Amino acid sequence: MTKGALAGVRVLDLSRILAGPWAAQMLADLGAEVIKVERPGKGDDSRQFGPPFLMDREGKVTRESTFFISANRGKKSITCDISTPDGQALIRSLAAHCDVLLENYKVGDLKRYGLDYESLKLVNSRLIYCSITGFGQTGPYSPRPGYDSIFQAMGGLMSVTGNGDDVPGGGPMKTGPSLADILCGQYAASAIIAALYHRDATQGGSGEGQYIDLALLDAMIAATSHYASQYLVSGQIPIRRGTEGNGGMPSRMFRCADRDIMIVAGNNEQYARMCNVLGHPELASDPRFSEIALRVKNRRALGEVFEPLIVEWQSDELLAALDAAGVPAGPINNLEQVFADPHVQARAMCVEVAHPLTDEAVRMVANPVKMSGTPIDSYGAPPMLGQHTDDVLRDLLSMSQSDIDILREKKVL
Repeated sequence: MTKGALAGVRVLDLSRILAGPWAAQMLADLGAEVIKVERPGKGDDSRQFGPPFLMDREGKVTRESTFFISANRGKKSITCDISTPDGQALIRSLAAHCDVLLENYKVGDLKRYGLDYESLKLVNSRLIYCSITGFGQTGPYSPRPGYDSIFQAMGGLMSVTGNGDDVPGGGPMKTGPSLADILCGQYAASAIIAALYHRDATQGGSGEGQYIDLALLDAMIAATSHYASQYLVSGQIPIRRGTEGNGGMPSRMFRCADRDIMIVAGNNEQYARMCNVLGHPELASDPRFSEIALRVKNRRALGEVFEPLIVEWQSDELLAALDAAGVPAGPINNLEQVFADPHVQARAMCVEVAHPLTDEAVRMVANPVKMSGTPIDSYGAPPMLGQHTDDVLRDLLSMSQSDIDILREKKVL
């Protein structure tokens, strides 16, 4: 097992649900020690986000939800009631021994407990403190709570996702996965790593920590990428195009005789090769479709021409022919088909980890990052609630078992 790129970095994870835990899991995958702080008796809210839940070795339902499992592997879990003075003192002591603190409490909540950045940097000036909230620490919406679908709506993603209003079933659509949370978590992880580099760089590192303010709404707006650029540069509001792409054409879902597939002819050469595969090379020089800009302009007519040609094919035969011709195309897989795909298996995108509640390994999505010098080659199971409380307090804070027992009797742990 190789030491991870972030070996030696310790993270105190006070976050819940998805954006913060996702960022902390990324850091754990990269080798950081992540200590997850949870509420005694209940834990992270996402532990209850089910069914489905993990089944134990006796076939009984556990409290380990698949949602929680997706974002908390490789962490240590401790319980601490931060609303109590003893709990607050405990967090301050832990923060003094950590490089990073992640939290996603409502704006101002942790300041009431003396656990805000200004308070904690007094006990650890090297601390990187990352706050993730729905709307950020400033602005008129900053006090508001929110969830992923709210930010997909307000940040513009839903306005460009789904079929157009002129198509049956058209209208704004939320993406399946919680992309605002996931993307914000990725922004958080990269910002934290940059702050660590700023603090510790061999040449000119400041030695000082800093505060990171991340908003899910901001992250969602940034992730609209070229759609936002289209509006900001041209003043044109992007429309919903269903499965159609925003570049070369055709770029959309087509129905074959047996199932749907995606085809993207991203340039004129690929488009000409696609026409050849379909047995209609004359369509490459059709005056309506001979250039990318013309195909974009005449996208509706393009679909009407190619739909009846493609529906005659069996999907596997057409995909093989397009692949041989160098035209990007692929099946629309469900998740069972995704993980059965030989290429996905060759890329080791499913990993198995041992879990204390079951004899069978728990399957998880692997981290997609492939690093040559510090590969991500080891994964720990998502922790059970409070699984590591005694170990962390004893090893990191040198607390005696009797002191730990007293805190537990006082319901601090």
